[in-house]
Amino acid sequence: MENLIKEYPRPQFVREEWLNLNGEWQFNFDDDDEGLKQKWYQNFPDKMKIQVPFAFQAKLSGIHDPSFHDIVWYKKDFKIPETWLDQRIVLHFGAVDYETKVYVNSELVGEHIGGNSSFSFDITDQLQDQNNSVVVRVKDPSQDMTIPRGKQYWHEESASIFYTRTTGIWQTVWLEPVPETSIEKCRFTPHVDEGTIQMEMDIDGEVNQHTKLALSVSFRGQEVIRDDIFVISHYINRSYDLRNRITDRSNIHDDGWYWTPEHPNLFDVTLTLIKETKVLDDIKTYFGMRKVSIDDGIFKLNNKTFYQKLILDQGYFKEGLLTAPSDDALKKDILLAKEMGFNGARKHQKVEDPRFYYWADKLGFIVWGEMANCSEFSEDAVERMNKEWIDIIKRDYNHPSLIVWVPINESWGVSRIALEKQQQDHSLGMYYLTKSLDQTRPVMSNEGWEHTKSDVCGIHNYLSSTELHEMYQTKEAAVTQTPADRLIYAKGYQYNNEPLMITEYGGIAYEMDQEHKDQNWGYSHVQSSEALIEEYRKQTEAIAQSPVIQGFCYTQLCDVEQEINGLLTYDREPKCDLRKIKEINDSL
Repeated sequence: MENLIKEYPRPQFVREEWLNLNGEWQFNFDDDDEGLKQKWYQNFPDKMKIQVPFAFQAKLSGIHDPSFHDIVWYKKDFKIPETWLDQRIVLHFGAVDYETKVYVNSELVGEHIGGNSSFSFDITDQLQDQNNSVVVRVKDPSQDMTIPRGKQYWHEESASIFYTRTTGIWQTVWLEPVPETSIEKCRFTPHVDEGTIQMEMDIDGEVNQHTKLALSVSFRGQEVIRDDIFVISHYINRSYDLRNRITDRSNIHDDGWYWTPEHPNLFDVTLTLIKETKVLDDIKTYFGMRKVSIDDGIFKLNNKTFYQKLILDQGYFKEGLLTAPSDDALKKDILLAKEMGFNGARKHQKVEDPRFYYWADKLGFIVWGEMANCSEFSEDAVERMNKEWIDIIKRDYNHPSLIVWVPINESWGVSRIALEKQQQDHSLGMYYLTKSLDQTRPVMSNEGWEHTKSDVCGIHNYLSSTELHEMYQTKEAAVTQTPADRLIYAKGYQYNNEPLMITEYGGIAYEMDQEHKDQNWGYSHVQSSEALIEEYRKQTEAIAQSPVIQGFCYTQLCDVEQEINGLLTYDREPKCDLRKIKEINDSL
């Protein structure tokens, strides 16, 4: 089977040399948990093959088994290019669900817990010249509801809004040569009002008076900043004024160089680490100049009132489940949403592959970044959520398309938050933890209802167009309603003039194959494409006509398994005339 996932997996921090390990791996189920005792990391039982990075539950894995197998093992032989042998070698995993042990040449090199975040291990000391092997053991307790798993169901058969699980490797695995002294990370913070970009870089390894960081920033092919920084510490913090450097439409009041959905302008950055005359490391990256703010209860992008027309996107694919079958598939979802007149998406209960955010940055598409939640509360759940969420925010901070963080959705994992202080404190903790890591984006404490402290009041409401119209004529009415019989604010908390948005509505189910319509699920049902368009029009216009609502998120982009609420099928085929949906959205 052809390896379909070929693109560089970390588009915000690009090195030229890398080796993709996707493709065929040896694979085995370990249902009796005997692999560690029998030392499979030394003597791997070659029983099956799998196509990485697709989970064994997915068709594209070549296995396509949706039943419970909570422990799985992988093995891959690989060769290190000769030109890499004088550098450190780092093994990267985009995401593995859930508890991972990694062995190289039979030696344990590291462990990681978390199914959504990326991780890496330096494997240099375990390598044997060029011919090597990596073995991965993954444990994914399928029925543990305190694990952050989002829409992955804890039963073998998916049902209603829950879908087939993902166990094991589900994003790209790759190798990279890294010099002894290298650029470890960079963080870009745009300050639109001042017209400046703040750049923070961490340097790993030995630095001295002969070490220099050459920095270059370009806009539309024109170099606008060049700076040589002598590296005398491992942390560098610089701020650069962009306003007077861009000869092409440089007016600070002009949108010509801001990042917006309509004009997704990006600045290209090259960071080159040099010692005397030798290039040690070379990184390509980018940033966008954009500001997200809330001013007197109004949501703004670059200081202008911004009405959000979002689509709920589960990020599932028919043959790959959580893993897109190709980079083009990620790009296509954005293009289809834009074709329908949506200016962004709420990525629902999924931490998306960085390649998706890259295309959102490039194409001009705003994204609400959301954590995959637990289903039940416990101290373990709190620890698991916090550890992964920190890594996710740090990894994705630089993407201009990401404009809101959503750590908790609809009281998932905090089912007693309406009244119980411990769960309210967890919600507040996630809010303030997020703010402590990122001051540039609004944060939700509990998206949909039972908010504690949120920067936006997101409300989920699947009622009819008539009811939607009547409920949102004033702010007071909006926050005292109880759609789904849920309070908008938890006990002891209240509305404080946050922007009001209907962040889930619609869910109009239309099964094009009427023969199987009774086997599927939706919030409401229609029987034709024309009826789907008309119901979308009525509900969306009811929200848009509200004098207090500042945006919406329609459920949803496409069908997923038995949930048929999509404007597209699971195969991304239109269920109605998409031009009609765009006409409605453009008229708002």
